[in-house]
Parts: sequence; structure tokens; C-alpha cells
Amino acid sequence: MRDVAAEAGVSPMTVSNTLTGKRPVSEQTRRLVLETVERLGYQVNVAARSLRQGRTGVVGIAVPTLDSHYYSQLSHRLVLAFSRAGLATVVEETHASREGELAAFRDSRLNAYDGLVIAALGLSEREINALSREVPVVVLGEQELHQSVDHVSMPNVAGAEAATRLLVQRGCRRLAIVGSPSLDALGGATLPEGAAFTLRAQAFTRVVHDNGLSAAAAYAGVTQAAGAQCARDLLQLPELPDGIFCVTDTLAFGVLRGLADHGVRVPDDVLVVGFDDVEDARYHIPSLSSIAPDHEQLVAQAVRLLSRRIADPSAAPQDLTVSFEVVERESTARPGA
Repeated sequence: MRDVAAEAGVSPMTVSNTLTGKRPVSEQTRRLVLETVERLGYQVNVAARSLRQGRTGVVGIAVPTLDSHYYSQLSHRLVLAFSRAGLATVVEETHASREGELAAFRDSRLNAYDGLVIAALGLSEREINALSREVPVVVLGEQELHQSVDHVSMPNVAGAEAATRLLVQRGCRRLAIVGSPSLDALGGATLPEGAAFTLRAQAFTRVVHDNGLSAAAAYAGVTQAAGAQCARDLLQLPELPDGIFCVTDTLAFGVLRGLADHGVRVPDDVLVVGFDDVEDARYHIPSLSSIAPDHEQLVAQAVRLLSRRIADPSAAPQDLTVSFEVVERESTARPGA
């Protein structure tokens, strides 16, 4: 910085303020300093700065997979939000496994990340609580964490209830859920994809029972192909459901494809509603009705909580659930309604 300052005719502090943004400098001075930096080939010594500040300016983002509508969009939003907060990010997949989630914590510690945002499915509360002592963490997901760490969750119960009520209000009487293999053992069972699916299926079942209706269930995985298979399975029932709640939009896209392949029209013959309101939902044919969690709120809270935890490791943990709205599109629009 002294070389840049001497060449540009400014003080080393002015160079530092220009490069870090800690204090404002005039636009003319900023251009002069940056042009000098470029001409001299100056580079910030990140390792030295990290040692001095005790931080690397990097946070980890760990999600089950990037090969999904929801998690890829969530990761993208988090990267942008942390960038605006002046933090770089490293994104990795955990494959929804305990081992992958443990690796995310290990990598964060070994690479001296300032913190970690993790969508955890495989780790227990006890494990997360212990690991959070090694690195500042914000957990995204549905674990019962009892405020042991900072936690931001989706509106699984209220959202699934609203989706099911929408189908009932549109006149559906034979309902089905895609994302649950059975409705009989939901009292204490955990579905294959963890607590989020369980909570949504349990909420669906409560609304069905409260309205005295019949219901069926189908599960073949979490992909669009699995959704299409579920649609084929439901078509084998003695009577076709007239309303289908899919616990994710990804499954719903597959259901729409599977129904269309067999000449079943949406919404003429059956109504379909999803959960997550990913961007593709509005562009699908038919466009998909969905539960829309406040994604911006989720990301903003995750960034806020992690930044607070990095600055003050002793801060009291917060447990937050984001808001949502029901977005109704063509897939639940009854003809003539």
C-alpha cells in the first residue's frame, strides 16, 4: 500500500480506505488509487489480512443438493445476499447425509470460514449443538433445536394446511398427497426426506380428517421423475383423486407431466398445488399454484443471524419461521369458476 500511495500521491490510509470501503473517498481519488493499483499489479495479501482481523471474509453454504429447483435457487439467493454484506461464499452439497453434513462443519473449521449456513437433515440436535461451538452456524430446516442454535425454518404446517384447504375450497372431495408413502403411520413417523415432508403430510392429513374427506398417498422419491411415477400410481386407484397436494413444486411438475401423458387434464379433471413457489412454477403449462414462503425473508434472516453470530458468539440464539402466501395459478382454477 505504501508503494501505491507514493505512486498516486496520496496517503497509505487513503489507499486502505479505497480498497476496504471502511471510509468514503472522493470518486476522483478512488479512480486514481484503483488505476495505480492496476498499473502496479498490487494484490491484497488475504492471508495477512485474515491473521490481523481474525477473519477470512468467507462463509460456507451447505445444502443437500444443487440439483433441485428449491436448493439451487436458495443457494443463489444466499450467495448474492452474502456478497452484498461483503462476504464471499463457498457452496457445497451434503447429499442429505449425516456424513456430508459433518464434512461441511469440518471443512468450515479447517478452512477457517467465518461461519456456516447449513440445511441440515441428517444431524441430531446434540451434534449440531456441539459442532456450533467450533464455527458460527445458522441452521435452515425443521429440526427440533429448542433454540440451541440460530435457526430459520419454513412454514411447513401452516403452508400445507393452506394448500389442502385451497383444494377443499375449490370443491375437491377425493384428495391425494404426493410425497408421503402412507397416511396411516404419520403420528410419529418421519418420512424418507426428513421432518419437512413429515410436517407437511401431517398437516394435510389433519385438514382431510377435519373435513371428513377421503385421501390417498404416493411416494417414489423427490425428483420430477418420481412425481410422474406417483401420478401413474394414483391413476391405478379405483377412483381418480380430484385434488392433489405435492409437498414440493419439483414433485408437482412431475405429477403434471404424468397426468398429461395419460390424458388427464389439469385443472379440468384434477387440481394440483405444490409447495415452494420456485420460479418455474409461474412458467409451467399449466402454471402451478403453490405455497410461496417468503424466500427473501429467509435469506435476509439467515445472513443477519450469521453476521450477528460472527460478531458476537455469545448472542442468544433465535428460532424463526418465515411467512408465506398462497399463490393460485392455472392448476387450481376450476373451469368456469
